[in-house]
Amino acid sequence: MDKSKKDIVDETLQLFDDYSGKRDNWASQAKEDKEFRLGKQWTAAQRKTLEGRGQAPIVINRVHPAVESAKAMLTANRPSFRCAPREDSDTKVANVMSALLTYMYDISDGRSVIRQAVDDYYTMGMGFIQVYQDPTMDMGKGEVCFHDIDPLDVYVDPNSRHRLFDDAENIIISKLFTKAQAKQMYPMYEKAIDNANSDSGNKVDFNAPWTEREDDGEVTFPEDVGRVNNQEYVRGYERYYKVDVTEFRTYETFSGKEELLSEDQYELYSQRPAWIIQGQIITDSEKANSIYSQLNQQRQQVVQQKVMELVQGAGYGEDEAIVIANDEVPQIELQEITYAELMMKKMIEVVKISSKKVKHCVIIGETKLYSRILPLDKYPIIPLMNIHTRTPYPISDVRMIKGLQEYINKTRSLIIAHATTSTNTKILVPEGSVDMKDFEEKWAQPGVAIPYDPTDGAPMPVQPTPLPNELYQNETAAKSDIDHALGLYEMMMGNSQSAPQTYKATISIDEFGQRKMKSKLADIEAALTRAAQVAIPLIQQLYKTEKIFRIVNPNNSLSEYIINKKLVDDKTGEVKLMNDITIGKYDIIVVTGSTMPSNRYAELEFYMDAYQKGIIDRQEVLKKTEVFDMEGVMERTDEIAKLQGQLQQAGEQIKKLKGDLQTRDRESVNLRKKVEVEKFKGNLDQVGNKAKSAGTLYEKRLDDNLATVKQQIKNSAQQVRLPSSGGKEAAKNRRK
Repeated sequence: MDKSKKDIVDETLQLFDDYSGKRDNWASQAKEDKEFRLGKQWTAAQRKTLEGRGQAPIVINRVHPAVESAKAMLTANRPSFRCAPREDSDTKVANVMSALLTYMYDISDGRSVIRQAVDDYYTMGMGFIQVYQDPTMDMGKGEVCFHDIDPLDVYVDPNSRHRLFDDAENIIISKLFTKAQAKQMYPMYEKAIDNANSDSGNKVDFNAPWTEREDDGEVTFPEDVGRVNNQEYVRGYERYYKVDVTEFRTYETFSGKEELLSEDQYELYSQRPAWIIQGQIITDSEKANSIYSQLNQQRQQVVQQKVMELVQGAGYGEDEAIVIANDEVPQIELQEITYAELMMKKMIEVVKISSKKVKHCVIIGETKLYSRILPLDKYPIIPLMNIHTRTPYPISDVRMIKGLQEYINKTRSLIIAHATTSTNTKILVPEGSVDMKDFEEKWAQPGVAIPYDPTDGAPMPVQPTPLPNELYQNETAAKSDIDHALGLYEMMMGNSQSAPQTYKATISIDEFGQRKMKSKLADIEAALTRAAQVAIPLIQQLYKTEKIFRIVNPNNSLSEYIINKKLVDDKTGEVKLMNDITIGKYDIIVVTGSTMPSNRYAELEFYMDAYQKGIIDRQEVLKKTEVFDMEGVMERTDEIAKLQGQLQQAGEQIKKLKGDLQTRDRESVNLRKKVEVEKFKGNLDQVGNKAKSAGTLYEKRLDDNLATVKQQIKNSAQQVRLPSSGGKEAAKNRRK
């Protein structure tokens, strides 16, 4: 073992001893709180005292169901992660990153992890979440996961004051396991583990905290198990501490790409090749060769055109024209250059940065297995801190209500003892008044006569003193005080007797009751936010290649995402990555209250109202339902909506046709009338014409008759014409 490794091991072991001594009191109290919550609520001395009084050590555990109710309420739903891009990062990629955090939650069995951490939070004062890279998952490609840690296995710098231990110099995770377990955890270091010093002693964990609670054998802890025969045990240490590192921030002016590199990465970065073509910087060799070939082809075409012009237009010879054309048309130059040279030309801007990064060191026994610098400036060990005392040693809710629970137990033990005493009547018997043997045998028999000597006095039953009503009232008040201290109502724990009669009143009380949980919820959301902040750099470091992942939506539908997919531009031939999550920075928000239960019907009513007002679409409404086949429902509703639209359109067309038909009917009637009128007019004209012709003919006939008459008269006059002298007389005679 070289000196540096030995120094790290010695330093770690010394820190572990120092931190262990500082937290002994807290650890013992935390374990006692855990035992108390699980039913170990009497010490051996208390049990002995009660038994001496004739009382049984009764446990009416109100702490456990109260903690379970609070835990169920705070972890009812999966947390909703929301990533917001910084600067000019892609919003779409930010949404994919949000989905990746949800994916991490799902593959880590996040609900169980958070439930256990919240349980430790209530019971022991704090819970822990550890974010890490598991290289064995996804067929060796690795996954970013998180799990819970037993608070008694975590040793924190006692000088830390920050709720999330940001100011801690060291955080050590230490526990005892067999060498076989160690080899499963670190299969690459089997030889080193075999050579590690085994832990000595009869206890599994000589650092286990001790309590005064009597071990009734009903609750078992790791230190109660004992060693397994023929097994070698070894203590492991995971040490996290911050070191100064030098990083380089690079900005490529020609591509706009920005990277943050370690010293090793920067060294490799500066040696990268690049190519300059016509002033354009190309970082991909295939693309550079392709562009160079295209430009040369274009140049050859220009040269050939120039040669033809010189030969045909100016009369040059072909060889001379080729020389002249090659001189006049610029050559295409392909210059290879390194990134270091681009830095010297100020085409890549470099800023040297000194920062703090987390270093992870693993030790088994007294053997260092490995150490590495993580891409993190915050510890991947995240606490859920309960009642913070500005020390690494918080106070639990169980400790705050322990006195109330002890009072309930003592009261109930007293009540049971009193009830037992009351059913077993005590009698004062004057000495010598009865035969005690005969009295004891016959006293319990119904209707028996027991003789006694009245001179010595009659036996007198002694009535026990009744317990005061205040005792029962105080027990009930103590139960309510426990629920109140944890921010719970009996209705919230399922007691329907305390619920209001109306539905709206029940919802209102439930919502007001949840307000008392908001401080607890803030602690959980702060821890989840920090876990997401730590996870993103680990995700960007691990997921370098194309990856497809799926998440289950709240309505049980599946959503599929793809990251780091290579796409080739058909025009430029440039290779780009779709959903490149390896770059960019993001702000993390855990949606407030996303882990809390919600009233489904009230929420659905709210979304339905928003849908009816046109604020959201029906897909958002369906997300708030428990419809499993949402895609199928949407497809069917789309088809129904399409058919309804078609039916409505057909109805409108029928309505229009009916209107057109009515119009045509009216037009037809009018047309028929018009035709009849025209026909009548035609007949009338015909009749008129006939009448006119007849009139004309009649007039002609009349004229003809009149002319005939006139001629006849004329003729007659000539025949009877007389002499003039006699003519007058003759005319008179004719008139007569």
